Amino acid sequence: MPARTTQTHRPATEITGGAAPRSAAAVAAGLAGACHPLPAAAVTLFAAALAAAAGHGPAGAALTVGAVAAGQLSVGWCNDRADLRRDLATGRPDKPLVAGTVTPAAVTRAAALALLLCVPLSLACGLRAGAVHLAGVAAAWAYNLRLKRTAASWVPYALAFGLLPAFVTLGLPGTPWPPPWLTAAAALLGAGAHFANVLPDIEDDLATGVAGLPQRLGVRASAALAGLLVLGSTATLVVAPAGRVTAYGWMLLAVTAAALLLAARRPAGRLPFLATMAVAGADVVLLVVELRS
Repeated sequence: MPARTTQTHRPATEITGGAAPRSAAAVAAGLAGACHPLPAAAVTLFAAALAAAAGHGPAGAALTVGAVAAGQLSVGWCNDRADLRRDLATGRPDKPLVAGTVTPAAVTRAAALALLLCVPLSLACGLRAGAVHLAGVAAAWAYNLRLKRTAASWVPYALAFGLLPAFVTLGLPGTPWPPPWLTAAAALLGAGAHFANVLPDIEDDLATGVAGLPQRLGVRASAALAGLLVLGSTATLVVAPAGRVTAYGWMLLAVTAAALLLAARRPAGRLPFLATMAVAGADVVLLVVELRS
């Protein structure tokens, strides 16, 4: 990740995102970089795996994945647009808006369009399912626009992740709710991802007035809490379902603990977040096996 240096007295043209891109390809590249592609892809793939394991047919799975993808894109673009002034102040050339590869207007339009598309796609999965998914997306937008600066910054992550399994299962015939252990595991993973995700940015966040719970606790405490939450999520997936714990489950629990301990040695970098994403992928494998058994 490029080094970050504090910058002051930036030209007004930079605050508006610089010159407009010269081609549609440049706009597309800038938008792709501004949507937070790694988390967006991870959550969408998780929804796809969960939909397949839960028994959705091709049409239902496609609607579920489309709704989640649209929601994630809207959240990612909203986040970068809302953070533009802070990213300019702290020097973030890795951000397309700061680098000027895409304009704020283009990101705003993309976020609005993705959100508008998310609504009918979500409701097409069923009224109850759609309402649950839109509640999760609304929580994520609330985080971007306000709650990230409060001690409740973890709540939207826990809520949005915790509701995702319900969105998938409520779209099935009979609109069943997911088992409580699955909701709890997803919520714990979401809260852990929040703490891990902000670790590299804590100093810059505090300098620009963002004082969420991780920023208030500090790097080391937040790294430790992230590890405990993610480990708790994995433990819930391994132990809570009925039946005997598999060898894969015990191995996953041990590997998760080892990976999080390793990541805790470099709490200020991206390693804790990448470790969280890796654990989430392994958790999905376990979940798919359990739902199909």
